[in-house]
Amino acid sequence: MAQEEELLGKAYDARLMKRLIRYLQPYRWQVVGAIAVTIIISMLGPLRPLLLKIAIDSYIAKGDFNGLTSVILLLVASVIFQAAVQYIQTIITQWIGQKTIYNLRQEIFDKLHLLSLRFFDKNPVGRLVTRLTSDVEVLNELFSSGIVMIFADVFVILWIFLFMFFINWKLSLVVLAVFPLLLIATVIFRKKARETYRDVRLLIAKINSYLNEHVSGVITVQLFGREKKTLTDFESVNRSHADANIRSVFYYAVFFPTIEFLSAVSFALIIWYGGSTIMGTKTNPLEDVLTLGTLIAFIQYTEMFFRPLRDLADKYNILQNAMASSERVFKLLDDDTIVSQPQDIVHLESVKGEIEFKNVWFAYNDEDYILKDISFHVKPGETVAFVGATGAGKSSITNLITRFYEFQKGEILIDGRDIRTLNGQDLRKHVAIVLQDVFLFSADVLTNITLGDSDISPERAIAAAKTTGADHFINRLPNGYQTQVKERGAILSVGEKQLLSFSRALAYNPSILILDEATSSIDTDSEILIQRAIDKLLEGRTSIVIAHRLSTIQKANNIIVMHKGEIREMGTHSELLALGGIYRTLYELQYKEQEIIAE
Repeated sequence: MAQEEELLGKAYDARLMKRLIRYLQPYRWQVVGAIAVTIIISMLGPLRPLLLKIAIDSYIAKGDFNGLTSVILLLVASVIFQAAVQYIQTIITQWIGQKTIYNLRQEIFDKLHLLSLRFFDKNPVGRLVTRLTSDVEVLNELFSSGIVMIFADVFVILWIFLFMFFINWKLSLVVLAVFPLLLIATVIFRKKARETYRDVRLLIAKINSYLNEHVSGVITVQLFGREKKTLTDFESVNRSHADANIRSVFYYAVFFPTIEFLSAVSFALIIWYGGSTIMGTKTNPLEDVLTLGTLIAFIQYTEMFFRPLRDLADKYNILQNAMASSERVFKLLDDDTIVSQPQDIVHLESVKGEIEFKNVWFAYNDEDYILKDISFHVKPGETVAFVGATGAGKSSITNLITRFYEFQKGEILIDGRDIRTLNGQDLRKHVAIVLQDVFLFSADVLTNITLGDSDISPERAIAAAKTTGADHFINRLPNGYQTQVKERGAILSVGEKQLLSFSRALAYNPSILILDEATSSIDTDSEILIQRAIDKLLEGRTSIVIAHRLSTIQKANNIIVMHKGEIREMGTHSELLALGGIYRTLYELQYKEQEIIAE
């Protein structure tokens, strides 16, 4: 992650900016309007010193009170008009920003749902959440104010130059005498600010990663008494981050006073040159006329000239943030870790449940094969159990059946059709899976069963809960099926979560049911209740069972023994026991004690 953050440190990237601008295309007329309004606003500020010069030289010097009143009214009108136009500008730019970011965030969220599980295996959830939140908000600042305000500051400087040279070109050159020094200071600041900004980003990434890991594992930290070591490690990273921020503040603290100093120098040069010119005009009538109004106008222009320069330094920070964020966002949007879909997709209206693997090879990484030459056949309505040591490849088979991963060799058939010709979403509508690690959303119990599917009525969901035995504990909850389970089902035990997950699967009435260690955390009493329901519900439904409990295995039509990614044995419970191989050993080590307890 550190290398990734360091590589994304460009202050400006034309390629990225061009791509960002495309998100503004649907609102191009609003953008044109915002720029037009910005040009008007940027002119109104520099216009006021010109009006002040006219008031002093043309009316005050000549004692023309009526003319002076007209100029004052014009000044007041320009201020009021500027306020009104700024209101319009704010509304337009914020509207553009919100609309653009809404579309971008929606695009990222849609992309996340298209990516295969292989992508999520390699990318931490915290990093992906950051893309949708922090990085998008940074781009919001760029779209809603950054781009337009950069235009505004540039146009203000251009209008100031235009008015100054219109009034007096010699005095304008005096103002620009400090420009080389200003340019040098800006280049140095830009370089140093970029370096410290990169350091801050690297260290905040380390802080986020450390917090995410150690807050999630706080129980382990406390159990083994590692609080002091954890605090010391975090203090080191936190101190480095604070030091990097202080360095960043230092460069800003030097740069802005430098701007103020150069502004004061420019101010002094104008007073010196302008004042001496005015005095020289009085002693030498042949000198070019420089009026008091012109001098006062230039003093105001000098102050106005350095203000947008300071603002541009802040906008540089916004721009650099946006470049880094956009690089990360586009890297996510361009990711092609997607299970390929054929051009001629077969849409499934119904599934009988026939499953066949023919010489299937599968690896998560390159050719490090997890499954090796796997072949088996499951008839519709049959129950097949997979057993074997951890890492034997049992769960990988279920991942391939649900088309979460693409296999490298062989063929997988569902109802005689190649799974690669089927749409993954269509296929999963006919498959339900109950995992050992159950995920529940921050919603009520009923919503966690139906997942918001309008096709599943409350009555159907409650019936599924009654069948699995979940109804017993749900009715004891404060608000029954309307009880909020909180984040990840915090108010429920592990066994209750699994019962709820089983109810969810049954409510969808799948043609293929997969139980992946689904009863591992359910106590014996709960298992007896749920096993009765399973016996009824598996009738006429193809089921794949991965379990270490004997009760969910011994009644299977076929038991497949996996070992190091290969099928070593296959048969019924009694056949495999008689064979005296791996299954017999597993039975004696794991299952025999359960059988004695059950008896």
